[in-house]
Amino acid sequence: MTASEKYDNMALTNPVPTEALTQKEEKTLSGNKITALYCRLSQEDERLGDSVSIENQKDILLRYAKERRFPNPTFFVDDGYSGTNFDRPGFQRMMAEIEEGHVAVLITKDLSRLGRNSSLVGLYTNFTFPKYDVRYIAINDQFDTIDQTSINNDFAGIKNWFNEFYAKDTSRKIRNAKYSMGERGLPMTTCIPYGYLKSQDNPKQWIIDPEAAAVVRRIFDMCMEGRGPNQIATQLTEEKILSPAAYRKKQGINIPGRIPENPYYWSGSSVGAMLERREYTGCLVNFKTYSNSIWDKERRRNPEEKLRIFPGHHEAIVTDAVFERVQEIRSHRHRQTRTGRSSMFSGLVYCADCGARMVFNSYNNYKVENAFFDCSSHRKSSKLKRCSGHYIRETTLESLVLKHIQMVTAHIFCHEAYFRQMMTEKHLLKSQEEIHAKESQCKRDEKRVAELKRLFIRIYEDNACGHLSDERFQMLSESYETEQKELETEIKRLREEITAQENRSSSVDQFIRIAKDYVGIEILDGYILHEMIEGIYVGAPDKSSGHRTQAIHIKYCGIGFIPLDELMKAESA
Repeated sequence: MTASEKYDNMALTNPVPTEALTQKEEKTLSGNKITALYCRLSQEDERLGDSVSIENQKDILLRYAKERRFPNPTFFVDDGYSGTNFDRPGFQRMMAEIEEGHVAVLITKDLSRLGRNSSLVGLYTNFTFPKYDVRYIAINDQFDTIDQTSINNDFAGIKNWFNEFYAKDTSRKIRNAKYSMGERGLPMTTCIPYGYLKSQDNPKQWIIDPEAAAVVRRIFDMCMEGRGPNQIATQLTEEKILSPAAYRKKQGINIPGRIPENPYYWSGSSVGAMLERREYTGCLVNFKTYSNSIWDKERRRNPEEKLRIFPGHHEAIVTDAVFERVQEIRSHRHRQTRTGRSSMFSGLVYCADCGARMVFNSYNNYKVENAFFDCSSHRKSSKLKRCSGHYIRETTLESLVLKHIQMVTAHIFCHEAYFRQMMTEKHLLKSQEEIHAKESQCKRDEKRVAELKRLFIRIYEDNACGHLSDERFQMLSESYETEQKELETEIKRLREEITAQENRSSSVDQFIRIAKDYVGIEILDGYILHEMIEGIYVGAPDKSSGHRTQAIHIKYCGIGFIPLDELMKAESA
């Protein structure tokens, strides 16, 4: 049944006497154009009760159209959409009809149903609707564009301002409530991370979804092996593992957005985002995004210092150590060579002479024994001779690293207590020196910040008294402010490094626990490599003996370089 048929049937069963139409109204009703009846309801409006419900609005609008004999009434509905946003599906469909010239009259219950942005509502009522010869009526506000002399039309701007103020006030209250909830350590998101489910007993509590959590762990494991997000995504797609969206749909969970045609398709960007989610360590992270105003719906990422992190909110899927190591691996992203091959050592190998990263290379006529790492500084600056040309074959590097790990793990297995004592004392002495130097630098920086604050007060007083020109004051204040921000950033960095140095002893214990898992290993893989080693420094080859010899220095995660020769000598003495 069409809208016009529905209207005719209602008119026959319940006739209503009407007044004679004016000439302007008859002109409005001419032709086969429709009467657009627009209804809108937001989540905030639902608190006002049934008076603004969609059904109530429909009843009011249709009755009004019938009494005035407006032809072809057609509903356009937006249920659950804020009036501050005009990108609503029902509103946009109606505007498309208006721009096509198919609408003669537009009716809403009141001005607030059209929107709660005074500027845009005024633009539509004063310019857009008249441009397309559309008569607009807001019933409760007695607003009708056909009567330009009505005093109610003159007060429309004030009413639109009050409607906007209501939206701002409501938004302010909601923001304050959410901020309070986020500060108390309650989840602010309605879409929880893939790998978790909401507890039936308490929706604010997350529990592990075993099937999805197994996929999350595998993604982190593959990253620890040296694979990038695109490689991981390709592997999951080939194995026909349901994507997060398709998996949630299968579980009967409502999700925003559309589900891809291929339910097994994984994208590298989604895998990369999962690898950066701290929630997988059991932490709740609030205030990750923000918007500038109620008019700007774009969500922007908050800086790290504005996040509120609550450890132990739910059960962890991956350990803190694995998560932090994955972030380090991700910070040293590497690409495949032209032959399509990558190395598990990529991102870990550095030149011992200049400190530059060494780049993985393999020839088109690929043979495993020919792949090698070359100093990037030497390759880019050969004319400047910043670094001597040296390289190391991947097979040689793998053999040397495996041998060193075998010796370290064997020593820990046989002399764990001695290793812990020696490494703790070594790092304690070094840490004390570094901590003292950093604390001294912090004190100097803090003293300078205090001095800058005094200088700023002084130049402000000089400017107010006329002793310093506005241009000079502006230049000095900007200079002082820039220096102060730089110093405050440096102070924060130094404090974090001092804290890390003070926790060095726990890093030794953690390294020992990891090393004991790999005692007697025969094959080196990417996971072991990235879990134990932070960097490998390759020295230049030495041919003085007539044979090519090359030394490497391995920096292990959490404890740095291990003086294995010294430990063995001291142990045997």
